[in-house]
This record gives sequence, C-alpha cells and structure tokens, in this order.
Amino acid sequence: MRYISTRGSAPALDFEGATLAGLASDGGLYVPESWPSFSRDEIAAMRGLSYVETAVAVMRPFVADNLDEATLIRLCTAAYGRFSHDAVTPLVQLDSQQWLMELFHGPTLAFKDVALQLLGQLFETFLAKRDAHLTIIGATSGDTGSAAIDGVAGRAKIDIFMLHPHGRVSDVQRRQMTTVLAPNVYNIAIDGSFDDAQAIVKALFNDRDFNGRFTLSAVNSINWARLMAQIVYYFYTAVRLGAPDRAIAYSVPTGNFGDVFAGYVAAKMGLPVAKLIVATNVNDILHRALSTGDYSCGTVTPTATPSMDIQVSSNFERLLFDLAGRDGAAIAAMMAGFESTRAMTIPADMRAGAQALFSSARVDADGMADAMRWAADRAGQIIDPHTAIGLAAARTSGLSSDIPVVTLATAHPAKFGDAVERATGVRPSLPARVGNLFDREERYDRLPATKDAVAAYVAERATPAA
Repeated sequence: MRYISTRGSAPALDFEGATLAGLASDGGLYVPESWPSFSRDEIAAMRGLSYVETAVAVMRPFVADNLDEATLIRLCTAAYGRFSHDAVTPLVQLDSQQWLMELFHGPTLAFKDVALQLLGQLFETFLAKRDAHLTIIGATSGDTGSAAIDGVAGRAKIDIFMLHPHGRVSDVQRRQMTTVLAPNVYNIAIDGSFDDAQAIVKALFNDRDFNGRFTLSAVNSINWARLMAQIVYYFYTAVRLGAPDRAIAYSVPTGNFGDVFAGYVAAKMGLPVAKLIVATNVNDILHRALSTGDYSCGTVTPTATPSMDIQVSSNFERLLFDLAGRDGAAIAAMMAGFESTRAMTIPADMRAGAQALFSSARVDADGMADAMRWAADRAGQIIDPHTAIGLAAARTSGLSSDIPVVTLATAHPAKFGDAVERATGVRPSLPARVGNLFDREERYDRLPATKDAVAAYVAERATPAA
C-alpha cells in the first residue's frame, strides 16, 4: 500500500517511509492511497479474537508491504503486553444505551498509549535496518507527550523533543513527562498555548534547511501509524456489541480530530458505525465547522479539559481531503488560505458529506460537571473531565434507543483529580502501577514560543543526519 499527501505534491511513500517521515514534505498529512475494506463475514470473524489478534487483522492491510505477519504479531504483543487489563480497551456499561470504552489501561493512563506503545516498537524496528538516527519533535496538550516519551525513552537511535504549554497541563500530565530522565528525552515548556507549540513543530518540519540537518519524525497524530493503531479499538468494541449485525455509535472527546478520524476510517473499512459524535468543550472550532461550516480560530480558552483546548485541529485536513474527492491541489489551496487568515468556510457540499456520519456537540463546564456527577451517582463510575464531555454529548445525541452509544474514556480520572473532586466530591487515586510520581525529580527547560528558540535548542542537542 502506498501513502499519499493530502496536499498532493509530496512523493508517495510506503508504510515504513510514511511512519518515519511523519509529516509530508509539502506540509500535508499522509493517508493510504485507498481505504481497505472488510466484508461482513470478515468483521464477524473478529468476535472471538483477542486484542492483539484484532490489531493484527485490522492493521495487516496497511503494513503488509513492510512487515510480515509474524513481525506484526511480535510488535503488537510487546506493545499491548504493558497494559493493566487483558482486554486492553474494555467496555463498561452505564445504562441500557450508554457504554464507556476504557482507553486508560496503558502505562501513562491515557488513550495515547494504545498507539504510541506500538509506534515506539515500529520506530525501533525500522531504524534497526537503517544507518539513521531519528529526531522526534512533538507538541502535546497533555497526554501525547507522556505516552510518546514512555514509548521511546531509552531506545537506540532516537531522541525526542516534546513541547508542552507551560502551566496549561495538569500536574500529573506534566510529571509523567518531566520525571523521565532518560538521556534521549528533552522536555520543553513553552510560554504559549498548545496551538503555538503545534505551529512551531509544523514550521520546523516545513523548514527545509532545518529539516535537512536532521532526520525528523512526528509522534503527534499527524503520523499515520498512530491513527492506524487507533482504528483497532473501534473494531474490537463494535463486534462485542453486535457488529456487523447492528450499528454502533461512538462519542469522542475531540481536540485534534485524530481519535474520531480513526473511527471514520473504521467506517470506511466496512464497520457499521451509526454515528460519530464529535464532542468539544468551549473551544468549539470543530463543532462550528461541522454544524455551520465556520472553521475559524478564536482565542484558546483554558479549561478543565486541557487536552481539548485547541483551535487548530490538524487531522481535520484528512477528512477534508476525502470530502473534497481526494483533490490534493484543492486542499493545498484551502489550507494555505486558512494558514494565512486563520479562517475557512467549509463548502456546503463537503459539510453535507460529513454530516452523513458525523454529528457534533459543544459542552461547557456545567455540562461536563453534570455528566461526571451522573456517571458517579447513577452508574458508579468516576470519569475524567474529557470523558465527561463525550458522555454529555452522547446522552443528548437523540439516537434511537436500540443503538449502543460508546463514549471513549480517554484518560484515567486521577490525571485530573482536582476537577473530578470539584464535580463529584471524590478524589480518585493514581493506580499503584504509576508509583511515586510526585516524589520523582523533574527535568525540563522553559523557552519562548518561537520557532527560532526551539530550533536553536534542538540543534544544540540532536544528532545530525548521517
């Protein structure tokens, strides 16, 4: 399978090349040249599979040119063997219609582990065949950073530089990054927002002089391999709720659009998805884009759901590419206009195409707290603020009562203990497997939110390309 850029002018790559590159050279995002598909019988046959077996079945079409089945099994077994629940992404029933998909049983207690434990394995496998040293540069709104660092800390031929917005992630999120003292890990707190951090990362990738000095790659969901791994849990949970014989709806707390785009890909592959509910907080650019066509940036409002405090959702470009008939030149023009004006109007025909599968909801702080209290009082479940945004949207979706609605529980509630305690009166404890997180030494550097400052920092520490 070949991978092409959403902006049409970068060379097509195989899976290994797209994984190591991260961002395409034309500034676009890599996607498969075509979507593979499964028959009803093939989906039904997944019902009895373990998570690793499901992962191998779902990902095989995307990687077959670069990884044989035995290698893929080995990598998946290693990645998911570190999870604390044998089901990896277990389902929990809340009432007759509402379900949670728990995505926080990995080593850093967030859904990003499902993809980034595998991505670390992929990087090491591909680099072992090359005389190359990889420099990973990423931006995080909270959870990606810790999951990526855990996935690559101490691995040969890899350095990781992770940017986070200073003072805008939770104490647990920050410490899960900054207490990893492996020599190949560099944490950078920037004086700005996540959008500033993400813009710096993209600018470094698009700077040909800088890019030419290092072998750069990405761990953000701009990297296709990350999204590929997230497709798996849609199949794994859907077959346990009756697919392919009935359709399942999913409500996804959404910031950068990667997690919900993985659900879109699952639907394109044949999974019967009744609806994908895009649940945003008050930073609601995606809700506005899907409901009215208004994809324009405002000022980021800090909230109790920092992983969703985003105004520029990188993965939305992948959806626009499909909605535009995979016209790379058209997307390049649209994104150039957006990047210069910070505003775009989604054409009515493209919006109508999205609305066939997607709906959206904006949930404010009161709605979030109400959902947390409902889950605690009525279902005995303590959930984190991001999950609560998704659950609030799920409970007001208006879907037929015979359609199961699965909310993606994206983080362990203890990562956001203050917000959980304010809403429910319960202070969740960190799992024992996290250990003495608050007793460990922290290490990070603070920089202004400028490309030049970050470029100089990386250049002093990264290994140049061979």
